[in-house]
Amino acid sequence: MAEERRDDAQPASDAESDSELVQRMARGDQRALAALYERHAGRLFALLLRILGGRAEAEDLLHDVFLEAWRHAGEYSQARGTVSAWLALRARSRAIDRRRSAPRTRSISLEGADVPERGDPSADPGRIHDQKRLGDVFSVMSAEEREVILLGYFEGLSSTEIAQRLEKPVGTVKSRTRSALEKLRGALGRDREP
Repeated sequence: MAEERRDDAQPASDAESDSELVQRMARGDQRALAALYERHAGRLFALLLRILGGRAEAEDLLHDVFLEAWRHAGEYSQARGTVSAWLALRARSRAIDRRRSAPRTRSISLEGADVPERGDPSADPGRIHDQKRLGDVFSVMSAEEREVILLGYFEGLSSTEIAQRLEKPVGTVKSRTRSALEKLRGALGRDREP
């Protein structure tokens, strides 16, 4: 007679509490993990999406949170809070950690950078002179002033967008822009004098 394989894992019932599911997870019951995931994944995903902003990253971290819950199910204590709060705290903490450790997008240093060309200067010989003058004007600006002018003019970013890209206050961006434009006007005005 063939030996019949017995599956000790029980299916989760809707009436079963979250803490009972976590207890079953601590004993290695994968169905309990699946039931807990089904109950809480949507809410946790929304939380992660709010914190991280990216769908793929939120999905990835959601998976990690449930794996961590699986590994640490034996440490859960109902006296310290609900399973829902336990999962939300784990998700929130991991999302904040990930956000803090993520490489920040920074623009490359513009120190010594050439002014980007707009079109073909050989089509208009006067433009060669204009580009040289513009390069000279840019040399009197600080790297920070050049950066805001280049981002605003050549990339078409607003002051708010520049502030976000540089991770600086909007007021700082506006004052750098104002200072750069004053230097630009002053240098171009000197060129016009006989």
